[in-house]
Amino acid sequence: MSNSSSSIGSVSGTATRTFEFGRTHVVRPKGKHQATIVWLHGLGDKGSSWSQLLETLPLPNIKWICPTAPTRPVQLFGGFPCTAWFDVGDFSEDAPDDLEGLDASAAHVANLLSTEPADIKLGVGGFSMGAATALYSAICLVSGNYGNGNLYPVNLCAIVGLSGWLPCSRSLRNRMEGSHEAARRAASLPIFLCHGLGDEVVAYEHGKRSAENLSSAGFRNLTFRTYNGLGHYTIPEETDEVCNWLTATLGLDGSQSY
Repeated sequence: MSNSSSSIGSVSGTATRTFEFGRTHVVRPKGKHQATIVWLHGLGDKGSSWSQLLETLPLPNIKWICPTAPTRPVQLFGGFPCTAWFDVGDFSEDAPDDLEGLDASAAHVANLLSTEPADIKLGVGGFSMGAATALYSAICLVSGNYGNGNLYPVNLCAIVGLSGWLPCSRSLRNRMEGSHEAARRAASLPIFLCHGLGDEVVAYEHGKRSAENLSSAGFRNLTFRTYNGLGHYTIPEETDEVCNWLTATLGLDGSQSY
């Protein structure tokens, strides 16, 4: 698939910034197509890295869409440009959030899912910064709109985050406050989070605190799995659990040999 761009304007009509997204890789379902999941890579990576792994999973009913983030300067690397879904300086809750970048990436994900057939269940997952973007998509779904106020257009049935964190945690309650619909969506949205105790990039505490913040904000259908000795990477035990969770959560026909 060709490169694409996404632009997000503010409600007040101020200048719009355009982000050029890289190549998107698609893994077609090997069985009956029942679900489509956009899977988001980590900082400095690309969509093809994950498409190769996802192709090997025993999930024949899922179509995987693996986009590549825009190349942009990143504070964490002193302004050095690399592929990133949004800008980030550190992973603390006090760090400023790049709402513009988050909105653009969440909109790109929603656009990729918006052309799927009506009977297909939709999900977003990711690793590290990709997991953070998946969780931000969950916030947009539950609140009904992006950070800039524009309506969020797709319905998500599953969120998966590996070795990630929750962006915009300080504004989470404000975006959900006073809305019974937001509370209902939060309570029912299935989220599966995994984090290694040995993660040297995104510390385990960030992952654990993110899960706690989501739970306290009303996300009731949330599972947080801890892995002893796991660093900032994935292992078969983890991917097996993701496969089992997706099969059960999305009501898939189940794995098959091929």
